[in-house]
Amino acid sequence: MTLRPSTVTELAALVAESAARHRTFRLVGCGTWLDGGAPVATGAEPLHLDAFSGVLEYEPGDLTITVGATTTIAELDAVTVAHNQWCPLSPWGGDDGSVGATIATATPGPFAHALGLPRDLILGLECVDGTGKVLRPGGKVVKNVAGFDLVRLMTGSWGTLAAITSVSLRLRARPAVDETWHVPLDDGAAARAQDTLRRSITPPIACEVTTAGLLDTATQAGLLVRIAGNAAVVAAARAEVAAFGDARRVDPSSWTEWRARKARRVPRIPSSPEVRALNDGVRRAFDPAHILNPGIMG
Repeated sequence: MTLRPSTVTELAALVAESAARHRTFRLVGCGTWLDGGAPVATGAEPLHLDAFSGVLEYEPGDLTITVGATTTIAELDAVTVAHNQWCPLSPWGGDDGSVGATIATATPGPFAHALGLPRDLILGLECVDGTGKVLRPGGKVVKNVAGFDLVRLMTGSWGTLAAITSVSLRLRARPAVDETWHVPLDDGAAARAQDTLRRSITPPIACEVTTAGLLDTATQAGLLVRIAGNAAVVAAARAEVAAFGDARRVDPSSWTEWRARKARRVPRIPSSPEVRALNDGVRRAFDPAHILNPGIMG
């Protein structure tokens, strides 16, 4: 029987009952990255969360949006672009993954250095912990910081503490001018140019050292740079980029291709006994029966 609860109440009841019987689950959102991170223990049943999707609340004037956890990055972009807004979550791997999985794995993307990591873009969330308790830390607006630490705790917990059902995010207005440039450079020169540009007066919103063949088979390795802002800011940034070599303007879809090529981050199991003890204590507080994604994060 496929486990696919359609409401938070159903999910909470299922988890509570399963905790009493030590029935383990493998949380599944869009199912696009099930081999990411450490393997889930054999025998864990797939628990599908695809019912928790779509826009739940959107306040363009506040630059905030609340979506179901399995809303894809592509769907989030499609909704916000209609209001000339966007969320720079844009994780490595592509747009077919879900917002919830991006938060649960804390997967960054090319805009993280300038515009914030997932933990910086999330305002609040709703989730069901390993005992079946429904938690709603944080809020839906930027000024609401209640429960902020718990929100950050869930970010990057890889579904080991709770199943995320919805997420509230901060948005940005789309810039008046938005350009992507490629500068052919060898690896060493590209890395030095990246460091310089990120510390410049008009830093790019994304700046990545790329491999050969990114844009076409003849393209050299180099630096892929995205500059954005008003006309004056972009003009200054464009001059800084051009100073490093024969820069040419390229299609913005280059970022989609580069994100798809670059591997997503996987968890690093801490080696310190003190850190392991702390993680175990947190796990026991939220999932004492160890039923959510057993095997990940210890």
